[in-house]
Amino acid sequence: MTQSRDQNYQLHERLAADTISLGCGGLCEIRLMNDQTWPWVILVPALAGIREIYELSAGQQQVLMQESSVLSRGMMNAFGGDKMNVAALGNMVPQLHLHHIVRFEGDPAWPGPVWGKQPPVPYDENGLADIKWALAPVLAKLGAV
Repeated sequence: MTQSRDQNYQLHERLAADTISLGCGGLCEIRLMNDQTWPWVILVPALAGIREIYELSAGQQQVLMQESSVLSRGMMNAFGGDKMNVAALGNMVPQLHLHHIVRFEGDPAWPGPVWGKQPPVPYDENGLADIKWALAPVLAKLGAV
């Protein structure tokens, strides 16, 4: 199900600064967190003024959950993690966005949350190419353009 992008939509400046674009699916922008410590992708519904999932229409909620599920399964297949963390916190960035983080037993924050555990480790050119290659199949399933 393809949704049209809201003409008034703008990505929050903090998300723009902290992430790398991987394209757009039917409803969401797909953004890679610029921290190579964890495979970490964020879905941002491309709709203006949305802060909470309940503010989406029923159809938009369904598309968001479909995109989230496809992304979660694809990331677990690609990276073989022990747990998929999906969260919509919004305490620092009010714009609705869903974090998808592949977790591994023994990773630097295990079993706690990843936030604030350590400074981010930005991707270098090779690391970015590697993760984009690993994510390519799931991005194709999301129809990322």
